[in-house]
Amino acid sequence: MRTTVTQRARLLRALPFFALLGAATVPAAAQVFPPPAPTPGDTTASGAIDQQEFATPSVVGMGPSKGLIFHYERMPTFKVNSDAQVVGLQDYSANAEKNARLVIKGYIPMLNRPHLKLILGVNYEREEFQFKQNPTNYELYDNIENKALKTLGAQLAVIRPVNTDNWYIFRIKGELSGDYTSSELNVTDYLRVSSEFLYGWKRSPTFSWGIGAQLGYTFGRQSIYPAVLYNRTFNNRWGVEALFPARVTMRYNASPRSLFFAGYSVDGFNYIIKLRNELTRKNPETGLALSDKSPLRTLELRETEVKFRGRWEREIYDFIWFGVEGGYRYNYAFDAFDRTNADREKIVDSKFAGAPYASLEIFIVPPRKFLKKSSAPR
Repeated sequence: MRTTVTQRARLLRALPFFALLGAATVPAAAQVFPPPAPTPGDTTASGAIDQQEFATPSVVGMGPSKGLIFHYERMPTFKVNSDAQVVGLQDYSANAEKNARLVIKGYIPMLNRPHLKLILGVNYEREEFQFKQNPTNYELYDNIENKALKTLGAQLAVIRPVNTDNWYIFRIKGELSGDYTSSELNVTDYLRVSSEFLYGWKRSPTFSWGIGAQLGYTFGRQSIYPAVLYNRTFNNRWGVEALFPARVTMRYNASPRSLFFAGYSVDGFNYIIKLRNELTRKNPETGLALSDKSPLRTLELRETEVKFRGRWEREIYDFIWFGVEGGYRYNYAFDAFDRTNADREKIVDSKFAGAPYASLEIFIVPPRKFLKKSSAPR
């Protein structure tokens, strides 16, 4: 009898050890890192909010939030065709030997409360072109090759969990976009403003969706269009992250430190181009300059492209990750419009041939210790 009691006591003392051992051997597939993470770069971030108390747009399984991003993208040689839409200009056809983009972004939490998040973002982008013939003797392309196209911007995102079921996001962004240099920058000429508002529902830790509207340049010109957010994790491996119609992405969680994505995105850019040499529109019958039109000194360049892409994100060390992306770019438009006269007439209609592209990205995320502290019960 004493032996049985002794054995039972030993077994009870050993139970905590076996429980700890069992917890340490949970398969990696059942673990998700980080807990419902935000994506401030997409302006749908929520930060680390206690999900038992407040609803958020993020879901379990999403990749870590990005605080600082360094991104470089490159496309190989592709064909360029430009058709003049007004008399007095010429058509153009050649190869672009280089189209590259450098993007640097940073996000800073200004206010981090369970019921309210304020995130300040800054960005610098530079798009470069090189053409086979230099100079091209085509005013538009000589301009952008020698000076490049730059974007300098700042944004403020407000993330407001309303209750356990609802949330909303408001973002406003201002950017200076064009071929300016520091010596000739005029804010009123180059300023571009965009904004968005989304209201959503958190159905579960793995499903959140919302509807709203965006005012921006995704489709080349400033316009308002509807937006539908849909974030859902189906199981320990698969999920979807979408802000339709701008982008839809399927996600595969290979491990807590390795994620794969596939989908499409629509990207729009709007630049102001100051011409070195004035361009004169002419009467098609007489060949003389139009008396009611001022010579062109400024053009508005509207660029829209669709990318079909695959992406891999991987942790390098704790708070340092890298991303590798590749796919196919379809250029929908690269058109120049009159910014000198009030009619905003299309001046040049350009088409870029489709081409593959590749990009490399290094980004900084919150350290794991910080995430654990942020997700701890309050």
